[in-house]
Amino acid sequence: MSSSLAEAISVALLLVVLGWTVVRPWGLPELVVALPAASVVILTGAIPLSQAAAEARRLGPAIVFLAAMLVLARLCEAEGLFGAFGNWMARAAAGQTRRLLVYVFVVASATTAVFSLDATIVLLAPVVLAVSAQLAARPKPYAYASAHLANTASLLLPVSNLTNLLAFFESGISFVRFAALMALPWAVAIGAEYAVFSRFFAADLDAGARRAPVKPRGAAVFPLVVVACTLAGFTGANALGINPAWVAWAGALVLAGRTLAKRLTTPFIIVRAAALPFLAFVISLGIIVRAVVDNGLAAALSHLVPGGTGLLALLAIAILAAGLANIINNLPAVLVLLPLTLAAGPAAVLAMLIGLNIGPNLTYTGSLATMLWRRIISQRGSGVNLGEFTRLGLLTVPFALLLAVLALYISLMIIGT
Repeated sequence: MSSSLAEAISVALLLVVLGWTVVRPWGLPELVVALPAASVVILTGAIPLSQAAAEARRLGPAIVFLAAMLVLARLCEAEGLFGAFGNWMARAAAGQTRRLLVYVFVVASATTAVFSLDATIVLLAPVVLAVSAQLAARPKPYAYASAHLANTASLLLPVSNLTNLLAFFESGISFVRFAALMALPWAVAIGAEYAVFSRFFAADLDAGARRAPVKPRGAAVFPLVVVACTLAGFTGANALGINPAWVAWAGALVLAGRTLAKRLTTPFIIVRAAALPFLAFVISLGIIVRAVVDNGLAAALSHLVPGGTGLLALLAIAILAAGLANIINNLPAVLVLLPLTLAAGPAAVLAMLIGLNIGPNLTYTGSLATMLWRRIISQRGSGVNLGEFTRLGLLTVPFALLLAVLALYISLMIIGT
């Protein structure tokens, strides 16, 4: 098969998969179209079977890690951790809407950083909506905050986002160094988001709320301890050269034993929490994207990726990543850009992640998390408006992106690469 025909087939199949992901006809999962599409690119020779198998092996460690973190987050929900978060926010806000926004930012940022953006969308966003309803506050600022922080607050740790995991396993950056270099960009990006939110939703926040009685509930100490020990274990595992996925699964197994013993969950729910169809979708998508990259996209984009790591070069990489994320979604975007930025070193990889994680706040299609958030919010009766979402993104994304890249540059000068 000619390279031009292989490129045309792989690009067409990628567009079909991405279109299906956005629309999801009849509510069918993404794997329904992604797996056949991956099979087609292999059978037509757009990518050799050996290369497809190598791509699956490359994605494997990140996929196993993600599965463990999804299970851990779901078990924490069963233990009442996210309900406790909601209870604390309702009590601490004391009927003040702006104070509630602060607490939503704090909890959503921490949840995203530790459990991943999926936990913020699936587990925390419904809690946030319930709290705003309980306090009779207008839900819009808090609903949009859960979406934005699921993306922006995923800068901090390798476990915060699948894009981070893929880059983490490929780049060789240690867990501690990754967190140290991204701590300042994470903080300033969240601060930028809050500054815009407090002005953009001023009318909703000034409408006020009521101070509803909130019954105190347990603090869910045991899952917090397990999560803390798991995070500490990541550092030790990385230093010893052990795949941190083993630590994540150890934490999940400890919590699973307790929740099963207390009959708070079932084995079926635990297996379902691992999101095996979604993980298979990621591998299928990775094979399709690899076919696209190998058949011409890498050569085309290589001219756009700066080779240096100065401030302007890092900013250009972040802008390119943000733009590509909003065109083809941030998951295939990281698969495309990661090989191109690895050559420039860790600084370029981290700048790419800033663009991939903040950029999706500009459009619904920027990340899978945003698309999932849109479905969840709509199902719960809180309407989302494309125009409003885009206007908010146009205000937050450039502001947060610029400050985060500047913060990364400062962190690199202080800590080094």
